[in-house]
Amino acid sequence: MNIPSAYIHIPFCQQICHYCDFTKFFYNERLADEYLVALEKEIHTYIPEGKAHLKTIFVGGGTPTAVNHKQLEKLLKMIDDHFDIASCEEYTFEANPGDLDLEKVKLLKAYGVNRISLGVQVFDDHMLEKIGRVHRVKDVYTNIDRLLQVGLSNVSIDLMYALPGQTVDDFERTIDEAMQFGLPHYSSYSLQIEPKTVFYQRYKKGTLVKPPEEDEAEMYELLQKKLADNGVVQYEISNFAKPGFESKHNLTYWNNEYYYGIGAGAHGYMPGKRTINIRPLPAYVKQAMENGKPILHEEPVGVKEQMEEEMFLGLRKAEGVSSIKFEQKFGRPVKSVFGDALPSLKGRGLIIEDRGQIRLTDRGRILGNEVFREFLIDE
Repeated sequence: MNIPSAYIHIPFCQQICHYCDFTKFFYNERLADEYLVALEKEIHTYIPEGKAHLKTIFVGGGTPTAVNHKQLEKLLKMIDDHFDIASCEEYTFEANPGDLDLEKVKLLKAYGVNRISLGVQVFDDHMLEKIGRVHRVKDVYTNIDRLLQVGLSNVSIDLMYALPGQTVDDFERTIDEAMQFGLPHYSSYSLQIEPKTVFYQRYKKGTLVKPPEEDEAEMYELLQKKLADNGVVQYEISNFAKPGFESKHNLTYWNNEYYYGIGAGAHGYMPGKRTINIRPLPAYVKQAMENGKPILHEEPVGVKEQMEEEMFLGLRKAEGVSSIKFEQKFGRPVKSVFGDALPSLKGRGLIIEDRGQIRLTDRGRILGNEVFREFLIDE
């Protein structure tokens, strides 16, 4: 069974951001110790002996670097014990500016981590405070300097837009400052109001107001233009990279390939099924310690679902979906499966077909969900 990637979730944070609905808990040293023991039990279930050869590993959160030095080394050693890091093409750790002291950066480098994803969000201290971030702009400069100092130059930063009170000019200043670093990769997401978050409660009470939709669209267009002007190419709806620095791990998702999902609340995709792990920390730890299988839910994925997902996920990429690869994978031409959807979407100017590649148009990117709905196959 060839599983090319692994996602490993570390749910601890020093502070909970107002917009975040990922599985996360305030950092507690004892809980983190227990969690790491349980995590190793789960990894051992998937890889009982030897080292798995993977193309990519992504350690996300929460904030994986929120744990203390001893715990970080334990986590890195555990991953090294079960996965062949030397053959891994891309090994990413998520981090928050302010969590990375020089000792942690050196640990990451020593254990073979070769890519860092920094949750910057905005270059504006007032806005960072408003959205519940604990770091400040100066921490971004300090942390990027530390990473470059030890030779970790493959750095991605996340930016957010359509935040409460944010203007188009505000976001333009953030983009301009982000561009000054000349980094190889940038991700950018508009604020989504998710249930069970501080922002959701404020939104329900009417005390949180997002910028108007036309401003959000203008921010996105500004992002596309400014990054393109700086030689940073859009390769997916929310992701931009200098050529050769596209996230190989995220391409695993968009190429609809298999990956282990390890840790509390993690999602995995294995042959014939998608898995979702237990989210609450005590329940995850208890189940993982009992049998190494802290799975909350398994959803079977048949050929119909695989073909639908091939389109939803693949169309997120700038290159789109290859008709040739689709037929090789499923033994059926894409037109025989989605014969009604394709002409309809083309006619509405939402997709184009060019040399065997089916891609979203600029308008299709903005109306992505409308496009994806058309690829649900009626039973």
